[in-house]
Amino acid sequence: MAMTDARMTAESYVDAVAGVREPTQLIDGVIVVNQPRYRHQRAVGLIYARLLAWATSDEGSGIVSGPLDVVVDRYDVYAPDVLWVADEHRVDPDEPFEGLPDIAVEVRSPSTWHHDLGIKKECYEQHGLPELWLVDTAASTVLVLRRSSPASSRFDVRVELAAGESVTSPQLPGFVLALDEVFAAG
Repeated sequence: MAMTDARMTAESYVDAVAGVREPTQLIDGVIVVNQPRYRHQRAVGLIYARLLAWATSDEGSGIVSGPLDVVVDRYDVYAPDVLWVADEHRVDPDEPFEGLPDIAVEVRSPSTWHHDLGIKKECYEQHGLPELWLVDTAASTVLVLRRSSPASSRFDVRVELAAGESVTSPQLPGFVLALDEVFAAG
């Protein structure tokens, strides 16, 4: 799929990519094609599997998904690699996703990582995303950004983790993601 020079709206993006098989996102009005590699896909699959196992366990809840179009604003439609939505924000599974997830996970991909760390992180923060995990498979690190309370206007908690450590979240009681497993070469 060719990228456009003209700035698109979320509405025209959804129409333009209907039936397109390549993974795309609309970032600041521009269609960006994601070209993930094996390391990216392995990390995404493992994070998804661990979150799904937790969500469907006795201590878990909410819904977990792989990339879904998330309309952030008029010019931004993101597809987080993994997303989790709390039960109280659950949406109709047969309808387009509206609003932001409670946790978005972005895993390093050569074609989109600079967007994940820049404009997407800023846009997620501006629009109230409660928690963002930035998983850097090249550096074997995870940056977790979250709000200390729903009233916080920005990400005011920053946790940097590396191989040998684990990701946890106050939103996911009992959930533990061992980073050694995520960063294993596989």
